[in-house]
Amino acid sequence: MFSLSEENYLKAIFHLETSYKSGVSTNALAEEMQTKASSVTDMVKRLSEKELVDYKKYQGVKLSDAGKKAAIAVIRKHRLWEVFLVEKLDFNWDEVHEIAEQLEHIKSERLTNELDRFLEYPKRDPHGDPIPDAQGNFSVANHQLLSGMEKGETGICVGVKDSSVEFLQYLDKNQISLGKQINVIEKENFDHSMLIEIDSNELRISNQISSNLYIKTL
Repeated sequence: MFSLSEENYLKAIFHLETSYKSGVSTNALAEEMQTKASSVTDMVKRLSEKELVDYKKYQGVKLSDAGKKAAIAVIRKHRLWEVFLVEKLDFNWDEVHEIAEQLEHIKSERLTNELDRFLEYPKRDPHGDPIPDAQGNFSVANHQLLSGMEKGETGICVGVKDSSVEFLQYLDKNQISLGKQINVIEKENFDHSMLIEIDSNELRISNQISSNLYIKTL
Protein backbone atom coordinates (compact mmCIF):
# COMPACT_ATOMS: atom_id res chain seq x y z
CA MET A 1 0.00 0.00 0.00
CA PHE A 2 1.14 3.52 -0.75
CA SER A 3 0.30 6.75 1.02
CA LEU A 4 -1.80 9.45 -0.64
CA SER A 5 1.31 11.62 -0.99
CA GLU A 6 3.33 8.79 -2.56
CA GLU A 7 0.58 8.12 -5.10
CA ASN A 8 0.42 11.81 -6.02
CA TYR A 9 4.17 11.88 -6.64
CA LEU A 10 4.09 8.73 -8.74
CA LYS A 11 1.27 10.16 -10.86
CA ALA A 12 3.14 13.46 -11.28
CA ILE A 13 6.34 11.72 -12.38
CA PHE A 14 4.35 9.62 -14.87
CA HIS A 15 2.88 12.75 -16.49
CA LEU A 16 6.22 14.61 -16.51
CA GLU A 17 8.10 11.72 -18.10
CA THR A 18 6.45 12.54 -21.42
CA SER A 19 8.41 15.82 -21.44
CA TYR A 20 11.57 14.64 -19.65
CA LYS A 21 12.68 11.48 -21.46
CA SER A 22 16.07 11.26 -19.75
CA GLY A 23 14.68 11.78 -16.25
CA VAL A 24 12.43 14.21 -14.39
CA SER A 25 14.40 16.87 -12.52
CA THR A 26 13.62 17.58 -8.88
CA ASN A 27 12.95 21.22 -9.79
CA ALA A 28 10.34 20.21 -12.39
CA LEU A 29 8.74 17.85 -9.90
CA ALA A 30 8.76 20.55 -7.20
CA GLU A 31 6.98 22.94 -9.57
CA GLU A 32 4.43 20.28 -10.51
CA MET A 33 3.75 19.43 -6.86
CA GLN A 34 3.92 23.08 -5.77
CA THR A 35 6.39 22.34 -3.00
CA LYS A 36 10.05 22.85 -2.09
CA ALA A 37 12.85 20.99 -3.85
CA SER A 38 14.05 19.65 -0.49
CA SER A 39 10.64 18.03 0.09
CA VAL A 40 10.81 16.45 -3.35
CA THR A 41 14.27 15.04 -2.63
CA ASP A 42 13.03 13.44 0.59
CA MET A 43 10.06 11.85 -1.20
CA VAL A 44 12.17 10.63 -4.12
CA LYS A 45 14.53 8.93 -1.67
CA ARG A 46 11.56 7.24 0.01
CA LEU A 47 10.17 6.07 -3.34
CA SER A 48 13.61 4.86 -4.36
CA GLU A 49 13.90 2.79 -1.17
CA LYS A 50 10.59 1.14 -2.10
CA GLU A 51 11.99 0.49 -5.60
CA LEU A 52 9.25 2.59 -7.20
CA VAL A 53 11.64 4.99 -8.91
CA ASP A 54 15.19 5.01 -10.24
CA TYR A 55 17.02 8.12 -9.10
CA LYS A 56 20.47 9.34 -10.04
CA LYS A 57 21.75 12.67 -8.82
CA TYR A 58 21.93 15.29 -11.61
CA GLN A 59 20.13 12.88 -13.98
CA GLY A 60 16.64 13.06 -12.53
CA VAL A 61 14.11 10.44 -11.57
CA LYS A 62 12.31 7.76 -13.58
CA LEU A 63 9.56 5.38 -12.60
CA SER A 64 10.52 1.73 -12.20
CA ASP A 65 8.18 -0.89 -13.62
CA ALA A 66 6.53 -1.17 -10.21
CA GLY A 67 6.22 2.59 -9.93
CA LYS A 68 4.70 2.88 -13.39
CA LYS A 69 2.17 0.18 -12.55
CA ALA A 70 1.18 2.01 -9.35
CA ALA A 71 0.90 5.38 -11.15
CA ILE A 72 -1.27 3.94 -13.93
CA ALA A 73 -3.58 2.34 -11.33
CA VAL A 74 -4.19 5.77 -9.75
CA ILE A 75 -4.73 7.41 -13.14
CA ARG A 76 -7.20 4.64 -14.09
CA LYS A 77 -9.27 5.30 -10.97
CA HIS A 78 -9.16 9.07 -11.47
CA ARG A 79 -10.42 8.91 -15.05
CA LEU A 80 -13.11 6.32 -14.33
CA TRP A 81 -14.47 8.48 -11.52
CA GLU A 82 -14.53 11.49 -13.85
CA VAL A 83 -16.64 9.50 -16.31
CA PHE A 84 -18.98 8.42 -13.50
CA LEU A 85 -19.40 11.97 -12.22
CA VAL A 86 -20.19 13.38 -15.67
CA GLU A 87 -22.29 10.55 -17.10
CA LYS A 88 -24.16 9.35 -14.01
CA LEU A 89 -24.30 12.37 -11.67
CA ASP A 90 -24.51 15.14 -14.31
CA PHE A 91 -21.44 17.06 -13.18
CA ASN A 92 -19.89 19.42 -15.73
CA TRP A 93 -16.46 18.50 -17.10
CA ASP A 94 -14.92 21.51 -15.33
CA GLU A 95 -16.17 20.29 -11.93
CA VAL A 96 -14.88 16.73 -11.76
CA HIS A 97 -11.08 16.94 -11.50
CA GLU A 98 -10.88 18.00 -7.85
CA ILE A 99 -13.45 15.40 -6.76
CA ALA A 100 -11.69 12.66 -8.72
CA GLU A 101 -8.42 13.69 -7.04
CA GLN A 102 -9.99 12.55 -3.77
CA LEU A 103 -11.68 9.42 -5.11
CA GLU A 104 -8.56 8.15 -6.92
CA HIS A 105 -6.98 7.11 -3.61
CA ILE A 106 -9.64 4.53 -2.73
CA LYS A 107 -7.72 1.27 -2.39
CA SER A 108 -10.35 -1.30 -3.43
CA GLU A 109 -9.35 -2.92 -6.71
CA ARG A 110 -12.71 -4.67 -6.82
CA LEU A 111 -14.54 -1.33 -6.64
CA THR A 112 -12.44 0.03 -9.51
CA ASN A 113 -13.15 -3.00 -11.69
CA GLU A 114 -16.87 -2.91 -10.86
CA LEU A 115 -16.97 0.80 -11.66
CA ASP A 116 -15.34 0.08 -15.01
CA ARG A 117 -17.93 -2.64 -15.73
CA PHE A 118 -20.82 -0.41 -14.60
CA LEU A 119 -19.66 2.33 -17.00
CA GLU A 120 -19.37 -0.28 -19.80
CA TYR A 121 -15.58 -0.02 -20.07
CA PRO A 122 -15.09 3.55 -21.33
CA LYS A 123 -11.94 4.24 -23.35
CA ARG A 124 -11.76 8.02 -22.71
CA ASP A 125 -12.50 10.33 -19.82
CA PRO A 126 -14.60 13.52 -20.24
CA HIS A 127 -11.48 15.47 -21.27
CA GLY A 128 -10.46 12.97 -23.95
CA ASP A 129 -7.66 11.27 -22.00
CA PRO A 130 -7.28 7.49 -22.42
CA ILE A 131 -8.43 5.24 -19.56
CA PRO A 132 -6.09 2.32 -18.76
CA ASP A 133 -7.72 -1.11 -18.57
CA ALA A 134 -7.36 -3.48 -15.61
CA GLN A 135 -3.97 -4.64 -16.95
CA GLY A 136 -2.70 -1.07 -17.27
CA ASN A 137 -2.92 -0.93 -21.05
CA PHE A 138 -4.34 2.10 -22.82
CA SER A 139 -4.58 3.28 -26.39
CA VAL A 140 -2.31 6.01 -27.70
CA ALA A 141 -4.38 8.71 -29.33
CA ASN A 142 -3.74 9.64 -32.95
CA HIS A 143 -4.09 13.38 -32.65
CA GLN A 144 -2.27 16.69 -32.86
CA LEU A 145 -2.63 20.13 -31.35
CA LEU A 146 -4.88 22.58 -33.16
CA SER A 147 -1.94 25.01 -33.17
CA GLY A 148 -0.14 22.68 -35.59
CA MET A 149 -2.89 22.87 -38.20
CA GLU A 150 -2.87 25.23 -41.16
CA LYS A 151 -5.42 27.32 -43.04
CA GLY A 152 -7.97 25.15 -44.82
CA GLU A 153 -7.48 22.09 -42.60
CA THR A 154 -10.33 20.45 -40.71
CA GLY A 155 -10.46 18.16 -37.69
CA ILE A 156 -12.50 16.90 -34.76
CA CYS A 157 -11.81 18.06 -31.21
CA VAL A 158 -10.83 14.91 -29.28
CA GLY A 159 -9.18 16.20 -26.11
CA VAL A 160 -7.72 19.02 -24.06
CA LYS A 161 -4.15 19.50 -22.89
CA ASP A 162 -5.17 21.97 -20.19
CA SER A 163 -7.96 20.64 -17.98
CA SER A 164 -8.07 23.61 -15.61
CA VAL A 165 -11.47 24.94 -14.55
CA GLU A 166 -10.81 28.29 -16.25
CA PHE A 167 -9.92 26.74 -19.61
CA LEU A 168 -12.86 24.32 -19.62
CA GLN A 169 -15.24 27.16 -18.74
CA TYR A 170 -13.78 29.19 -21.61
CA LEU A 171 -14.49 26.29 -23.97
CA ASP A 172 -18.06 25.95 -22.68
CA LYS A 173 -18.61 29.69 -23.11
CA ASN A 174 -17.52 29.44 -26.75
CA GLN A 175 -19.32 26.14 -27.38
CA ILE A 176 -16.13 24.18 -28.00
CA SER A 177 -16.44 20.56 -26.86
CA LEU A 178 -15.24 17.07 -27.68
CA GLY A 179 -16.65 15.78 -30.94
CA LYS A 180 -17.04 19.23 -32.51
CA GLN A 181 -15.67 19.76 -36.02
CA ILE A 182 -13.23 22.66 -36.27
CA ASN A 183 -12.31 24.30 -39.58
CA VAL A 184 -9.25 26.57 -39.74
CA ILE A 185 -10.22 29.61 -41.82
CA GLU A 186 -7.20 31.85 -41.13
CA LYS A 187 -3.90 31.58 -39.28
CA GLU A 188 -1.85 34.69 -38.50
CA ASN A 189 1.89 34.50 -39.17
CA PHE A 190 2.62 37.09 -36.48
CA ASP A 191 1.13 35.53 -33.34
CA HIS A 192 -0.30 32.25 -34.73
CA SER A 193 -3.80 33.21 -33.63
CA MET A 194 -6.57 31.58 -35.66
CA LEU A 195 -9.97 32.25 -37.10
CA ILE A 196 -11.88 28.99 -36.80
CA GLU A 197 -15.36 27.82 -37.67
CA ILE A 198 -17.49 25.66 -35.35
CA ASP A 199 -21.16 24.89 -36.02
CA SER A 200 -21.21 27.53 -38.80
CA ASN A 201 -20.01 30.16 -36.29
CA GLU A 202 -16.66 31.91 -36.65
CA LEU A 203 -14.40 32.46 -33.63
CA ARG A 204 -10.95 34.02 -33.32
CA ILE A 205 -8.73 32.22 -30.81
CA SER A 206 -5.24 32.85 -29.47
CA ASN A 207 -2.26 30.55 -29.85
CA GLN A 208 -2.61 29.72 -26.15
CA ILE A 209 -6.06 28.30 -26.83
CA SER A 210 -5.10 26.37 -29.97
CA SER A 211 -2.05 24.95 -28.15
CA ASN A 212 -4.34 23.28 -25.62
CA LEU A 213 -6.82 21.58 -27.94
CA TYR A 214 -6.19 18.11 -29.38
CA ILE A 215 -7.55 17.52 -32.87
CA LYS A 216 -7.96 14.44 -35.03
CA THR A 217 -7.56 15.66 -38.59
CA LEU A 218 -10.04 14.70 -41.29
